[in-house]
Amino acid sequence: MIKKVLSKLTLTILCSFYLSISHANETLTLSIHPYKSATILHKAFEPLTQYLSSVTKTTIQLQIAKDYQSHIDLIGKDKVDIAYMGPASYVQLVKEYGKKRLLTRLAINGKPTFKGVIVVPLKSKITTLQMLKNTRFAFGNAASTMSHLVPRYMLLKAKIPISKLKKYAFLGNHENVALAVLSGNYDAGAVKEEIYFKYQSQGLRALAETPSLSEHLFVVNNNLHSNLVKKLKNEMLNLHSIKENILILQSIKKTASALVSVKDSDYENLRNILETLDTENK
Repeated sequence: MIKKVLSKLTLTILCSFYLSISHANETLTLSIHPYKSATILHKAFEPLTQYLSSVTKTTIQLQIAKDYQSHIDLIGKDKVDIAYMGPASYVQLVKEYGKKRLLTRLAINGKPTFKGVIVVPLKSKITTLQMLKNTRFAFGNAASTMSHLVPRYMLLKAKIPISKLKKYAFLGNHENVALAVLSGNYDAGAVKEEIYFKYQSQGLRALAETPSLSEHLFVVNNNLHSNLVKKLKNEMLNLHSIKENILILQSIKKTASALVSVKDSDYENLRNILETLDTENK
């Protein structure tokens, strides 16, 4: 009996040793969608990759995807190990490739959800979504959750399909949308909540808020060893518990407060919104 116990203990120790050695020899890739310039994103995510490399005894390298779809394809085909994804990209990933294992999602100021805002100039006579018919509307990136997809759904629910707008354009990012509305080049636009708050005092008014949606998240490919996935998840979930490590999160986003648990159902309301949009486009 004692020999059997010792044998099992020895096997457990050897397995743990083998896994630690194999992890030490691994090089993992963390892929980021190109929501900012590659230079800015490398600087933002480098502290996290260095930290996770250190605690997991692996080498983690950053890779900035060339566009949103290639980012989805890379993690969908298990060609990268970890991916940081926007909510809409994650829903699209599951639709195209099936479910992936999830690590964590971002919490901003203690909340793992966020909102967008449809904005108009402060002195605009537009007071309802229905009044946006035949107006000039500014979107951000075509793949963006809050600067295009969800606001477009809201317009559709207000019986304003995109064909009923006088003019619309994709201006690349939330900041450009806010500035375009402030300048009077567009009658309304869609931005995430933090951009609205940034420019509110300069003359923006909130016309309507989007529903609350689950935040950006980290996904891992299906081939990564389960012990390593567990280690990554635990380290990420506990990252905020050490005061100095908050700077690692704030490098990604100044208002980030933690990485928290996540499940696929957290994105169900967004999935329903995107399915409605798909119906419009058919």
